[in-house]
Amino acid sequence: MKSVAFSKPVKHQSVWLHEMRRHGTLYLMCVPALALLVALSYIPLGGIWMAFTNFKPLDGIFGSEFYGLRNFRLFFISNMALRVVGNTLIINAWGLLLGLIFPISLAISLNEMRDGLFKRITQGVMFFPYFLSWIVVGAISWALFNTDIGVINTMLKGIGLKPVRWLAEGKYWKGFLIAFNVWKWSGYNSIIYLAAMSNFDPNLFQAAEVDGANKWRRIIHLTIPMLRPTAVVLTLLSVGRIFYGDFGMVWGIIGHNPVIGPYVQIIDTYVYNSMRTLGFSYSTAVGVMQSVMGLILVLLANTVAKRINDGEGLF
Repeated sequence: MKSVAFSKPVKHQSVWLHEMRRHGTLYLMCVPALALLVALSYIPLGGIWMAFTNFKPLDGIFGSEFYGLRNFRLFFISNMALRVVGNTLIINAWGLLLGLIFPISLAISLNEMRDGLFKRITQGVMFFPYFLSWIVVGAISWALFNTDIGVINTMLKGIGLKPVRWLAEGKYWKGFLIAFNVWKWSGYNSIIYLAAMSNFDPNLFQAAEVDGANKWRRIIHLTIPMLRPTAVVLTLLSVGRIFYGDFGMVWGIIGHNPVIGPYVQIIDTYVYNSMRTLGFSYSTAVGVMQSVMGLILVLLANTVAKRINDGEGLF
């Protein structure tokens, strides 16, 4: 009887080693970006521990006295908690709503224009505010609302009305900040919707026109529904940051104005001010609360969007 020779099983290479040999150059190109991501985004996460301690620079982050949730409790029982959270939500909620309506309206208007030169000029004019820094916008607001030489008060005097002390009346400035924010970003966001509309099938619009649908009906029944996925994604991204106020906007326009400041103080400016006066631990606790609430909101908004729009969501 012939003996059967059993050969040793072939030792296959690991999937990881095979992948690295095949795409090693591509992974090597990702190393600098990954190193920056770890250094700037993940390692600083250790600083969150300050929120649970009475941080002292000489003791270090992990050597300082453990405070537990005391810093969070101090924020929620303070008089400023409701004010800064309310200001942040009001400014961001109105900015989110108007920042959805105006860019879509501008994009649809530009898309319906037939004069190419006028369309390009209009688009450039609307896109220009995006390039202005908030410091420049603050200078524009001062030129508009200055009590003595401001454009608006000059016009009021010209028609026989009394000038308004805009820079000393905080009740107006939430609306002003919302208006400046929408003005600055509407042109930029309209470009995104225009890019989405460039991929629409023109045959659908031609068929609707043949069936007797006028321009308004084509916009209502075709353009807006087809823009919905893009609007959902942009809205979800904005909802995730609804607890984050634009620090540059408030500081660039309002600055360190002690009269207007309390009326428009948001979480970000409060964190900055409390870091200088109440210490790093307290300001870190407020920042952690801000991040957690933003995460909860984006998860809830994504779940609601997927249920309403048949699975259309950010993730």
